[in-house]
This record gives sequence, C-alpha cells and structure tokens, in this order.
Amino acid sequence: MSLINPADTLERQNEKLLQIAQSLMRRVEQKNEQSGLAYQQFERAALLETQVRERTRDLELTLDLLQDSNARLEVANTETETARANLTEAIETINEGFALFDTNDRLVLSNSRFCRDFLDIEERLVAGLPFHDYVSLISGSRFLALPDGTTAPGWATQRMQRHGDEHVVFNVQLLWDRWLQVSEHRTTRGGTVILQTDVTDIIRMERQERDKMRDQQAKMLQATLDHLNQGVCIFDHNQTLVGWNKKMDGMFAPTRRRAAIGMEFATLLDRLRDDLQFHDGFDAEHLSKWADHSIRRRPMAFEVSRSDGQVFNVFAQEMPDGGFVISFTDVTAEREAARALYEMNEFLERRVKDRTQELGVALAEAERANASKSRFVAAASHDLLQPLSAAKLFMSSLPDTVDNPDALHIIAKTETALQSAEQIIEALLDISKLDAGKAVFKEQTFGLSKIFDPLRDELSPLAAAKGIQLRIVDSNLTVKSDPGYLRRIVQNLVSNAIRYTTHGRVLLGVRRCGTHLKIETWDTGRGIAESQQRTIFEEFQRLDVNTSEAGLGLGLAIVERACKGLGHELSLWSEPDVGSCFSVTVPIDGSTRKTVSAGATDAPANPTDLTGLLLMLVENDPQLAKAMSMMIERMGASVIHAYSAEEALSLLHEIELIPDAMLLDYHLGSGQTGTRFYEEVSKIHPHVPTAIVSANRSRELKDTCKRLSLRLIEKPINHEHLRGFLDEIPKARYSQPQR
Repeated sequence: MSLINPADTLERQNEKLLQIAQSLMRRVEQKNEQSGLAYQQFERAALLETQVRERTRDLELTLDLLQDSNARLEVANTETETARANLTEAIETINEGFALFDTNDRLVLSNSRFCRDFLDIEERLVAGLPFHDYVSLISGSRFLALPDGTTAPGWATQRMQRHGDEHVVFNVQLLWDRWLQVSEHRTTRGGTVILQTDVTDIIRMERQERDKMRDQQAKMLQATLDHLNQGVCIFDHNQTLVGWNKKMDGMFAPTRRRAAIGMEFATLLDRLRDDLQFHDGFDAEHLSKWADHSIRRRPMAFEVSRSDGQVFNVFAQEMPDGGFVISFTDVTAEREAARALYEMNEFLERRVKDRTQELGVALAEAERANASKSRFVAAASHDLLQPLSAAKLFMSSLPDTVDNPDALHIIAKTETALQSAEQIIEALLDISKLDAGKAVFKEQTFGLSKIFDPLRDELSPLAAAKGIQLRIVDSNLTVKSDPGYLRRIVQNLVSNAIRYTTHGRVLLGVRRCGTHLKIETWDTGRGIAESQQRTIFEEFQRLDVNTSEAGLGLGLAIVERACKGLGHELSLWSEPDVGSCFSVTVPIDGSTRKTVSAGATDAPANPTDLTGLLLMLVENDPQLAKAMSMMIERMGASVIHAYSAEEALSLLHEIELIPDAMLLDYHLGSGQTGTRFYEEVSKIHPHVPTAIVSANRSRELKDTCKRLSLRLIEKPINHEHLRGFLDEIPKARYSQPQR
C-alpha cells in the first residue's frame, strides 16, 4: 500500500511526505524507552525520506520534460498554423483552380479559383465533401456544356471511371465557348490533387491556327489538283460536290465551277448523262448505285466517251470520311495509238503467220529429209552390219578348220579388211548420231591407264611397221568422262599422228592444269598449214588424198563432235615440216582411285563345253543365222533356228521343250521385236538366259534390255562378245530354279 496518492500533484505529495516525516520524528522523541523499535522506525523513516527525495527528483525531472514538451508543442502548433496559413496563401497565388482530397476521397482544402466558373455549385464545395458528390455537382451544373448525345449521369459515370486512373488529363467545355483543362495527380499517401486550368485562349488560338492551316491546305490541295493532268472532282459523305480542278472546267464547260460547287452527285450526273457514253456494259445506273452504297465502296474503274470523240478513263474511290473522289483521265491519244498498234499487230501477225507457214513447210521438209537420212543411215547400217556380222563369224570359224599357212594368212587379211569396214560403218553411225544430237554420253570416273594401256598394245605394231617410235607416257590420274568416247578420241588422234608421220616419233602424254588435265598427242609429221587447221575437222577432209595411208577423213570430225558433246576443249598447234600437237582438256576427278586395265580380264583360253544344251536362235538373216549356228554347234550345243517370232513360238509349242538359252535378233519383221518376244516367252518359260542381237545403239533399247536383265550384243557381232554370253549359259543353268 502506497503512503501517497500518485494522482496528487507534486506539491501535494511533497507536503504529505513532510507531514509523515514530522510525525515519525515526534514518535521517536516520545518513546525513548522503546529505543530498538524507535531506531527501526527511524531507519525506515530515513529510507522513506531517501525514496521521497529520489521520487521528488524524478518528478521534478519529469515535470521539466513535460514543460519542455508543452513548449515545443506550442511552437509546433504555431508553426503548423503558420504553414497552413502559408499553404493557403500559396494555393491562393496559383492561377489554376486547386483542390486536395484525402485518402478517403474527401475534400481537404481548395482555393478560390477552384470551380469558380460553376457559379451554381461554388458555395457547396466545402471541406469533407466526398469526391463522388463533387462529380455529381459538376455534372448537374448548368454551366457545363455536355457533349452531344451525353447525359449528366453518363458524364458523371465516365468521370468516375477516369478517376481510377493514375494520371488523368482532359478538357471540359463550359458555356459561352469556355474551356477548362482538368488534371488529376496522386499524392504519395494516396490522396488526390485536382488542378483546373482555363485553356479557352489556347483552344481558340489552336482553332484559328487549324482553320488557317486548313485554308492553306485547301489552297495547296486546289493548286495540286489544278496541276494534275486528270480531271478530279471530290464529293463529301452527303454526296455533295465540294471541289474540282481546272481540268474539269474544260471537260464539262456548260457547268461552271462556282455554280457546280455544292451540287449533289445525282444532279450533276443527270446533267452529264446525255454527253457521256459508257462502255463495256457499264452505265450511269451502276455509278449511281455505287455512290448510294454508303458502306465500304470498292474502287471502280470504267471508260466513257464524249460525242466529240474524247475517251476518258474514270476511276472512283471512297475516302476515309465516307465521301468519294472521281478522276477523269483523257486517254484519247492512248486509245488511238492502241488502235493503230492493234491494226499494226494484226498486219504483222498475218505476215508472221504467212512466214511461219512458209518456215513450217521448209522445216517439215528439212525434218523429213533429216528423218529420211536417219532412217537411211540406220537401215543402211543394219543392212551392212548383217552380212558383215555373218562374214566375221564365218571367218572366225575358219582358222580351226584350215591348216594351210597361206590360207590362214589370207583369212587374217580378210578379217582385217572386215574390221576396217566395220570401223567405217561405225564412224558413219557416230557422225550421224553426233550430228543429230542423239549420242548418249555415259560420264563416269576411271583411270587413264584404262585407255592408254590398250592403245599401246593396239597401235605400237602400226608405228613399228612404219619405223617410227610410239611412246605413251603412263598416268595414274583419274578423270571424269565417257570412257568409250574418250578412247575413240585419243585413238583417232594417235592413229592420225602415226598415219601422217613418216619419220621421227609420236608421243602421247598428260599435262596437269589445276583441276583439269590435257591429253596431248605430239608428232614430228608434216604439219598442218594454218589455212587448213579448221577444214581438217570437217567430214571427208584429208590432207593428202594421194597417199595410200590416207583414211576416209572422218576421224577428226568424230573427235571434234565428241569433244563438243562431252564439253572437252579441243585445241591444235601445228607448224608445217615441224609437227603437230592435238590436246583435249578433261576434268580430273577429286578422288584418285586405282583402276583395272582394260586387258586385266581376258577371256578363257579354252571355249566352254555346251554339250547337251539347247539354244534357240531367232534371226531373219539366213547367212548370219548360219554363221552363229556353226559357232554354237562347234561348242557342243544344239540350235533351234526360227526366222520369225511366230515360227519360234510354234516350234516351242511343237517340241514341248524349254531352251537353255535364247539368241534373239531385235528386228524380227512385221513390227515384232526380240524384247517383246522375250516378254511373251517369259510368261510361259521364265528365267531363260537371253541375249538381244542388234545394230540399234539407241538408249531406249539399252534401257529396255537392262530392265529385262538381257544381254545386248551389238552388230557387227564380236566373236568374243558372243562367246562371253555362251560361257555364262552353264552357270546360269545351274543357278536357275528347277523347272
């Protein structure tokens, strides 16, 4: 229990403590006999006095602090009042209307300029006014000029919606063409500051400037329109003429510009209807309907003409504001030029048609002549190769039956003559194919040794017989070309060099030039005069027709055409009485590979034994059929010969045997071919080894044989090629499924 009441004032508490101390002292003096107890009371009184003093000191310190705080509070209140007065004075000095709303959207203060133009609500704008009430007062004021189609509640709703934005700026129109710019800003504590600025002068000035600019733009637009070569008229969204240029004055003279401006489109169209003639199915009704279509008119173009012969190209297009513009371009000169050009074209087309017919007749005659030549060459080649093949086969059979050396020598000479005849026919065929563009080039990668090694074996005896030295420098380079044609090219060049060189030597070598190489043939022959260096590549052109060694003059013609077809550059250097050099440029293949020489796979020394086998031969040439039969029968096989496909089918049906192999001529007469006959037989007897014999060297036949897995033996028949096919028959027989 406390001896003093804490609620008492400091002076009252001190007074009570002094009374308590005095009372205790009197008690001590009165009760001396109770010294012990008195002493304890004295100590307690002393302790209480000490506590009282400490408490008094604390209370005095607290009182001092309180007095200091009260003094500071008084100063702060004074400063606050001063600041409020300064703020009030400050916002009063602002030229704009100013208002501050707190975080609860209640009006805190405003200056006298705030809403002073709204005289009917000015007195109701007091502190504590909610923001939505403020908006309602503004929207209902008679001094607010609402936009067309907007009600007071609608304006208030839109205003409250914008109040939610972080920063708001908009203009408000008042009566008597006055304007306020209202802007809202958020304070850091979430309050709102509204500023109202009178922008009447600015808006009126902008309007004047805009009108002035619009007037200047109108003048510039009019000047631009007057500068155009087209007549232009402009209609607004009400189809009222608002402008046209000077070109329209000349086009429609009866209607002056001043009288026409403001005229409706329909009225103007009616006035011009009699003077204009529409073309291509277009008429004034179409134009009127287009103008009446007020939603998204599509651009439209048409032509009209006047009675004086003028022709105008008319283009009508809608403008963004819903109006439209129509332009008239005078195309009279263009139409007259187009008409003259059309008449000229008609005349030229007739001339071209007549000339084309003449050229067509000439071309048809040339094509018929070329086709006749091709058919003649093909037929002649076939007719020549047929007996030539028979003769070669007969000659290849004679050495096995004749022992007389003189006869064998004659046989060898005959075989050489037949080979020469075959070479001539093949040269003619090559020339014909190369000229007709029907030569097929099979480009592949191969080593030059595949060409050089056989040529060394083939041509060295010819050079030795003439007493000249033939040197062929080996090369391990790999090229990309057609090996068959490239061999013919090099063979012809080296053969010519040997033929026209009487002493000295012939050299065949390779010179590398970057990604290409040059195959060069050098000789020490008689040389070629510069005047003859172009003519030697023509058919049947020979340098010396009197010598017995001169050929037919086809070799270099074949070389020149083959190089052109392969894309290989052919060049010549020559000097009379010194020698010549022919070079062919060939691309080098990037990956050099070892190639197997042409003579690496020789035919077996002993012929294959075909004893017990049955071969069917379908050949319409009796001599060739007899020669082939003799060769096959000498190998032990039996031959069934038929002259036609019908006879062959009849024989197969009659003997009821399946042949072990078939040799079929390609041309069997009556439109029948060996490949078609094979397909018919394969339906009954499949997997019969078959070879097609033909002088036809076309790509079509080669592809057909490849598709049917048939061997193709070209005429004139090479003895080794035929034997190669016969050698495969026993292997194919045992690898076939049992029948």
